[in-house]
This record gives sequence, structure tokens and C-alpha cells, in this order.
Amino acid sequence: MKKISAVVAMLAVTAFAGAAFAADVIELPASMGKITFNHKKHQEQLKDCKKCHEKAPGKIAELGKDWAHKTCKGCHVEMKKGPTSCKECHKK
Repeated sequence: MKKISAVVAMLAVTAFAGAAFAADVIELPASMGKITFNHKKHQEQLKDCKKCHEKAPGKIAELGKDWAHKTCKGCHVEMKKGPTSCKECHKK
């Protein structure tokens, strides 16, 4: 029984480690100029990791231009908050 509890505890720690150790600010390369993403600020404001991380905290497998334009820009338009034009995200 102790072995099962230890395995469950280890899985739980692994599943949530991404959120605990996520970088505060992430720089993403892009053809139009780098994008600086303040992960900590988004965590504090949204308080719901599943807005971006569909399954659970961790890397976003689908992350790319199409995903970001739909998800990030879409959320900013919907909330009427945050950058929505090219130059507001893509810094040269």
C-alpha cells in the first residue's frame, strides 16, 4: 500500500512541477521579431492554467504561430486587454 501511495505522490508532484518551475518571462523567436511572454503575469491575472494549457500545466504541444494567433490574440480581443496588433507582440 505504501508503494502505491508513493507512486501516486510522485505522479502528482511531476504533474504540477511545470507550474511551479515555469519561467517568469519567456522569449519566443518569431520571423517578425522576438516575442516576450510574461508567464507569471498571465498566471496571476488568469488564475486558470487551462485557458492556455488544455490538458494540464506543462509545455504546449501545439504552440506555434497559428495557435498563438488564435489563442493569445483571441483571448486579448475577448478580454479587451493585452496586445492585439503585430507590433505590440513582435519586437524587433
